[in-house]
Amino acid sequence: MLAHEQLKSGASLLDLRIATSSARPVANHVLVLVHGLPRAMGMGRQAAGLLPELAEHLANESGWLVATGTLSGVGGSTGTFSATQWCRDLREILSRVEQGDQRISLAGFGFGGALALAVAADDDRVRGVATFAAPAHLEAWCGPAAPFRRSVQVAGVVGDERDLLAPDELRNDVLAIDPLGAIARFSPRRLLVGHGTDDIEVPAGDARDLVSAAEGRAELRLIQGAGHQLRADPRMVATLLGWLDRHR
Repeated sequence: MLAHEQLKSGASLLDLRIATSSARPVANHVLVLVHGLPRAMGMGRQAAGLLPELAEHLANESGWLVATGTLSGVGGSTGTFSATQWCRDLREILSRVEQGDQRISLAGFGFGGALALAVAADDDRVRGVATFAAPAHLEAWCGPAAPFRRSVQVAGVVGDERDLLAPDELRNDVLAIDPLGAIARFSPRRLLVGHGTDDIEVPAGDARDLVSAAEGRAELRLIQGAGHQLRADPRMVATLLGWLDRHR
């Protein structure tokens, strides 16, 4: 079953979907899916499009409660992208799904994986993080400040141009996420790092660098022949389900 609600995060109103399974519920386990940052023309409306379906599938197969929210400026959520705002959004989602002594894990895709690590590193509620195609080196991933800001505008994750940070400020705000520092702080809590070997947007070497920063305390899964878009790859789904099953 997939429930839809809206959640306030500062000036933004976020779309949140929560999937549950009546077939094989597992008490006290919650997974939050985190989408990435779209960079292509008009993709802001579609960036999280597959995640509600994935949430339902994962909930039915694992018995976990699985939540996915569209962060500020994406999909039907209002607001404008910044790394700081997206961190605030994710914390609001965590507070919404937290009920009593629930064990919360995050699974992030692309930049969403880096974001998940940054938020989880300083939040004891999060017991595990899985990343897929997450960049370890955000300076290279962003590129120069002005083109990066233009890509955010073109993608359509800007509710009001007046709220979009200036180029250097926007880029520096993203760089402050620091995935390598975050994963080092998060360890030794449980970690899964997944990556496609043919990813041309984020090199597979970034996955190895994340595992190295965690001092080897992370499972590394390289998906042969896979590119950057892993959300619909059945091998990624099987990898994630196996990880969930091992951490009941």
